[in-house]
Amino acid sequence: MPKQRKNYSGDFKARVALEAIKGQRTINEIAHRYSVHPSQVTQWRKQALGHLQDGFSNGRARDQHDNEQLKADLYQQIGQLTVELEWLKKRTGVSS
Repeated sequence: MPKQRKNYSGDFKARVALEAIKGQRTINEIAHRYSVHPSQVTQWRKQALGHLQDGFSNGRARDQHDNEQLKADLYQQIGQLTVELEWLKKRTGVSS
């Protein structure tokens, strides 16, 4: 029977990563304390540091980019539906 992978909660990962970022203990000590592999602690630490800058970035710029992407997707969808509607009208012989 294959061994099932462990799934750790976000809270647990954050706690371990924060302790690794503090640097009061070595990665091996933290890994032993929380019963995880040292490379996993290092990975969570890198991931936490990578996402840390997102918390301080300008949220307005990110929101504006998201809104522009949403607009582009919606306009594309409108165009596609318009073409499909015209095709169906032509196909069934219905005129506007």
